[in-house]
Amino acid sequence: MPFFVARFARLLRLRLHGWRLPLAVAVFVFLSSWLAMALVEPAATGIAAPGTYWWYFLVTAATVGYGDVYPASLGGRVVGLYVIVGGIVTLTLLFTQLAAALQSVRGRRLRGLVALDLADHVVLLGYTPGRTARIVAELTAEDRVQVVLCAWDDVPEDPLPDRPAVHFVRGDLTGEDVMARACVACARTAVVDVRDDNEALAVVLAVAHANPGIHLVAALRDLGRLGTLRYAHPNVQAVQWHMPFLLTEEANDPGIAQVYNDLMTSGGHGNTYSTRVPSGFAHATFGACQTWFGQTFGATVLAVRTDGALTVSPGWDAPVPAGATLYYVAGRRIEPARLRAGR
Repeated sequence: MPFFVARFARLLRLRLHGWRLPLAVAVFVFLSSWLAMALVEPAATGIAAPGTYWWYFLVTAATVGYGDVYPASLGGRVVGLYVIVGGIVTLTLLFTQLAAALQSVRGRRLRGLVALDLADHVVLLGYTPGRTARIVAELTAEDRVQVVLCAWDDVPEDPLPDRPAVHFVRGDLTGEDVMARACVACARTAVVDVRDDNEALAVVLAVAHANPGIHLVAALRDLGRLGTLRYAHPNVQAVQWHMPFLLTEEANDPGIAQVYNDLMTSGGHGNTYSTRVPSGFAHATFGACQTWFGQTFGATVLAVRTDGALTVSPGWDAPVPAGATLYYVAGRRIEPARLRAGR
């Protein structure tokens, strides 16, 4: 049947592609069966009446067959069989087109060509096998954020298709098209993790143009380039490229990268130090140490090592015996003599 419809359409120089073919088959079967029914079926049955035949055609082509209207003659029943076959062919063509359309949408999504509709999400720009998967796993660990992974055209398909919280966009990471499809203008955070620092500068510039108020963090090989990045975005944060865990921490908790950098930089506002607890030290619990260090030196105790075991932020009642090592943050190192004076 589709063959004859196609030949007829070719004769009339009509192009039947996609959704036009099932529609053309349905119209052809409807008109031809109506004409045949009017010729072979007695007028007394009323099936061929304009107000009745469309209903008969629908329920018969859909193979529902309510039985309220039916042909009485053998010829009418043959026409009814023709309508059933035509309905099955039409439905088959419709479902084929629907499956093809869904597959096309899925294929475009896998290839990163679909425009997304997201807000308050994280955009991750750049893809490195293995490294990016770990970053995405940490970003989505708490199941509270959607991530858009943007990659250059050399990544042909979504590299993380099994993660429902991760969407894929492919193209020029400095282009307006990628910024629009990834909904950068509505994102809360952008993480730039690309191939080199020059590329990072170009991508940061594109992101800052698309969303000047976005929380932006970039991985750099040379942290000395941070000043250059801040020409494009004055509040951009940077982390060392070889410390990808800081990217996710900064993305989830804005400003924490600056805290880490300050702690790890000599001469910062808060440096990390360690000291041994002298014998006879009067503050025998972590809470007592924390209070005394804070009130006396403006310092914060971070961790305690006892018998070779390190405990970060122990309980307030955790014992601090003589000989234990305390790790603390302070503006300057506390001299051992001052600790002994606190006994």
